[in-house]
Amino acid sequence: MLDYDILRLIWWALLGTLLIGFAIMDGFDLGATMLLPFVARTDKERRIVLNAIGPVWEGNQVWLILGAGAIFAAWPMLYAVAFSGFYLAMFIALAALILRPVSFKFRSEVEDPRWRTFWDYALFISGAVPALIFGVAVGNALRGVPFRFDDALRMTYEGDLLGLLNPFALLCGGVSCAMLVMHGGAYLAVKADQPVADRAAAYARGAALVLFALFIAGGIVAKFGLDGYRITSDLVPNGPSNPSLKTVALERGALLSNFKVHRWMVLAPALVFLGAIAAWLLLAARRSGLALLASAAALLGVIATAGLSAFPFLLPSSLDPNASLTVWDSSSSRSTLLFMLVAVLVFLPIVLAYTAFVYRVLRGRVTMAYVEDNSSTLY
Repeated sequence: MLDYDILRLIWWALLGTLLIGFAIMDGFDLGATMLLPFVARTDKERRIVLNAIGPVWEGNQVWLILGAGAIFAAWPMLYAVAFSGFYLAMFIALAALILRPVSFKFRSEVEDPRWRTFWDYALFISGAVPALIFGVAVGNALRGVPFRFDDALRMTYEGDLLGLLNPFALLCGGVSCAMLVMHGGAYLAVKADQPVADRAAAYARGAALVLFALFIAGGIVAKFGLDGYRITSDLVPNGPSNPSLKTVALERGALLSNFKVHRWMVLAPALVFLGAIAAWLLLAARRSGLALLASAAALLGVIATAGLSAFPFLLPSSLDPNASLTVWDSSSSRSTLLFMLVAVLVFLPIVLAYTAFVYRVLRGRVTMAYVEDNSSTLY
């Protein structure tokens, strides 16, 4: 049987996998909707964009549900603190996401250009707002948020929405938007007809350069401008889920200390740079399929970099560092983690196989002729 600490580590890796799956699979949907007003200049061109993502966006959103469910089941303290402290931010993000199905449903019901333009910009909001807020949330998770526990482990959060919009978190929000625009543009370069594909490729190349620059800026700020968190007490193997049993110190630059101790971790930020550069070059060479894979690799690198740099912290506390939530002291019980692991091993391969089957069936470009011939049934 697996040790408790091994199960915790596995579930930390699984949570990262689900977040990466969400970023890659639903990320191009968000990026495509952010690009909608800019890469498509006529109604038919915009319908090409909508029908490139229309058959798959609902299935891709399952990754977000899986990620939230994994936090709820495997890391209940993290769920309680994050979803309480970030309540207004999450509400705004979910309200924006709700615009997406509504916009898809109603946009083509009326032929009035003003009606369709309104829903086009609603779709833009449904992509841009969640992309920004998710990035801001990650930035705050790295920087620390103001919460504490009392002796009975009752949580108190002392922040507000404006406090989440600090410079480092907004920088992380910019990284999130840039990487999703790159990914969405690369996807449209694969799926859309001309001239939409070429315009999307141009925007994706620009976003790759922005991602490159903002990611470097984030590393500089993390190294020289932020205090990181370091556990100073001994960890109890297979210990209880009680964050008050440890001590934590603040150190400037500690956020990147894991990369000094474990050299192999530098592969994550290296993947960001290599993926962004490769996507830029491949889009210029009109190798859009490979560019989409390179873009996905860059997204994987961004999320892996955040997770590895923070490890073992899941959500540090800027108000009381000793109350910070870590992989070792904020999980569900051992039996819960083991039971859920068995369920994941059974159902995750089914989800992946079904997803691969769907994308194989739906392969090919959405052409202008296809939209014209099926005008009454498509988005």
